[in-house]
Amino acid sequence: MPDLDLTASSVDLTRVICDIPSVSGEETPLADAIEAAVRALPHLEVLREGDTIIARTDLGRAQRVVIAGHIDTVPIHDNLPTRDIDVDGEAYLWGRGTVDMKAGVAVQLRLAAELVAPRVDITWMWYDHEEVDADLNGLTRLSRTRPELFAGDFAILGEPSNGEVEGGCNGNLRALVRTTGVRAHSARAWVGENAIHRAAPILARLAEYRPRDVEVEGLVYREGLNAVRISGGVAGNVIPDACEVEVNYRFAPSRTAEEATQHVHDVFAGFEVEVVDLAPGARPGLDAPLAQEFVAAVGAEPRPKYGWTDVARFSAMGVPAVNYGPGDPHLAHHDQERVPLAQIVSVERGLRAWLSAP
Repeated sequence: MPDLDLTASSVDLTRVICDIPSVSGEETPLADAIEAAVRALPHLEVLREGDTIIARTDLGRAQRVVIAGHIDTVPIHDNLPTRDIDVDGEAYLWGRGTVDMKAGVAVQLRLAAELVAPRVDITWMWYDHEEVDADLNGLTRLSRTRPELFAGDFAILGEPSNGEVEGGCNGNLRALVRTTGVRAHSARAWVGENAIHRAAPILARLAEYRPRDVEVEGLVYREGLNAVRISGGVAGNVIPDACEVEVNYRFAPSRTAEEATQHVHDVFAGFEVEVVDLAPGARPGLDAPLAQEFVAAVGAEPRPKYGWTDVARFSAMGVPAVNYGPGDPHLAHHDQERVPLAQIVSVERGLRAWLSAP
């Protein structure tokens, strides 16, 4: 098992934990290393559930903050081990996980070791299976088995945000829109009914769809409705009798899950629609006093988070949450994933200043 030196800089720690492969489902070696490192810290109470590690202070502070980050990555694609690169005169660390989101985890681990007496009690969470189905997510499991661990006045998720504060997140819905037909030999197509041809109006509605920009608590969220997959066909000489168009709807946190579902049904009225995945969004939560103090302390201009993140889990449990981490979200999952070293340092500095303030 690799050793993690939590006295090392967060930049060096990022290199080390990125070079421990932890594709979703293969997080155990990194989880073992994190557990061993934080169990050596006497000021933290440490718990483990599967490959999720929880470390907590218990100082009797009046307020508690939950700070979380996932330790898994999408599959590696010739982008490990990490290496230092220069892009237009700026120093970067290149490699899988540098952006999403091991740089953020490294900052958290560094501060978990350093902050023996923070201004608030802190619950640190490093969890597995974020990049796959929600039912496998470490926070999903933890919310079922130990919901009390989510208790807090404010939460910070270390998702990449370019070192800025991104409030809340859009909701995410996937649905299958289906057409049916009648099979026939393609040489006698008039005998059958082509289900793929019948999908043309679905694609036309998507092409004509104009997504909304929605202001929620001062932040403008951009929605989107897109086809992401289409399937149909039996063989090269058979008229298909079934076709499915998978659509993805990213909706502003002002919509409930039920409203988002109804909207998709309305757009595709006349077709069979089956919702196969649905995750509500999260309102920004920036009106919470601790959130306002945090934003002021790190000197950030809050922005909306367009993608879905686990801040929604905290929001659903009544805990206002924001995204704050190093790395450009556009480079998450990218083959050229890379994080500016200066952003790692800046995020560490911002969190330290706020958590250490009297």
